[in-house]
Amino acid sequence: RFEFCEPAFVVGNCLEIASDSHQYDRIYCGAGVQKDHENYMKILLKVGGILVMPIEDQLTQILRTGQNTWESKNILAVSFAPLVQPNRNDNGKHDTVGLPPCAVRNLQDLARIYIRRTLRNFINEEMKAKGIAQKAPPKRKRRRCRRRRINTYVFVGNQLIPQPLDSEEDERMEDDSKEEEDKDHSEALKPEEPPRNLLREKIMSLPLPESLKAYLTYYREK
Repeated sequence: RFEFCEPAFVVGNCLEIASDSHQYDRIYCGAGVQKDHENYMKILLKVGGILVMPIEDQLTQILRTGQNTWESKNILAVSFAPLVQPNRNDNGKHDTVGLPPCAVRNLQDLARIYIRRTLRNFINEEMKAKGIAQKAPPKRKRRRCRRRRINTYVFVGNQLIPQPLDSEEDERMEDDSKEEEDKDHSEALKPEEPPRNLLREKIMSLPLPESLKAYLTYYREK
């Protein structure tokens, strides 16, 4: 089993893909495809590949079963904006869109992925056997909003006179909020200890050459 490769993005019109482009296992089109372009989209599939696209107001799944055979089924009724039609350049031809080349991982890279996955599974089994639950990353504390003192106003004759509500309880609450703010601020200034990287520790403890350990850790220092 292989892991997903790093995604590569290309900007362009899918109706202008070069004719010599390689085929794909999975294709999803997020715009309405006209009936005239259905076969064009189906040709981009490998045998056994699946294409999902909206066509004639139906989200359709197409499975390529052979070189010239496909199976189609409607998933649900949808409404999508249509695909943008290809533009012609000054010469009257379409500007073709080149897709990234298909690059398969080499055996050395695949071995590194498999070794890291095996060690990670071994660490998880060890922690489960010891009854140690994996800790979630710590959440940042929200800073508490400071309460404001509310003043009351009293009418005396034709004048409006402010009357502050000062009480021991209000002062105590304000002092407590100040202490909590100071405490949160001091905790925020403390450098957080980085979580233990158990996978790295396991790799560094293996009886392997340092160069191979560095390769297994992707040459990271932490």
